[in-house]
Amino acid sequence: MLTIVTNSAEETKEIGYRLGRILQGGDIVCLTGDLGAGKTTLTQALAKGLDVDDYVTSPTFTLINEYNGRYPVYHMDVYRLEDVDEMYDLGYEEYFYSDGVTIVEWANLIEEILPEERLNIQLKRGKEGNEREINIYGKGERYEEIIRNLKSVSSS
Repeated sequence: MLTIVTNSAEETKEIGYRLGRILQGGDIVCLTGDLGAGKTTLTQALAKGLDVDDYVTSPTFTLINEYNGRYPVYHMDVYRLEDVDEMYDLGYEEYFYSDGVTIVEWANLIEEILPEERLNIQLKRGKEGNEREINIYGKGERYEEIIRNLKSVSSS
């Protein structure tokens, strides 16, 4: 696991951008954290790192937004799901098992259908107003490699 503490939205965005530069098609990023913890801010930075030019907004009511970048980027916000079965109606497997990068906000709400191999990012508010604790951990060799790469980029 990699834990990074940021002290501003800009620092959080920098971490997201660096991670976005590392991501590849087929990667799945699962975000968790309280309301206002920075999930959408981090997602916007991930998308920028993936060369998405569009303004990224949280798909709270549409559930999925699609963007073009180095790879297709699928941004899901499952906060308003009534039931995990709604994910079947959305055809979630087409996104999870695609050549794009899938980013899921509130991933803990659909834990039972998430692929076992994925990158998990938990955001927590810190003691100060803009402080965030970002815990990054992966399941699977690809995601462990992402964390190693992010550690080397973060320490340079």
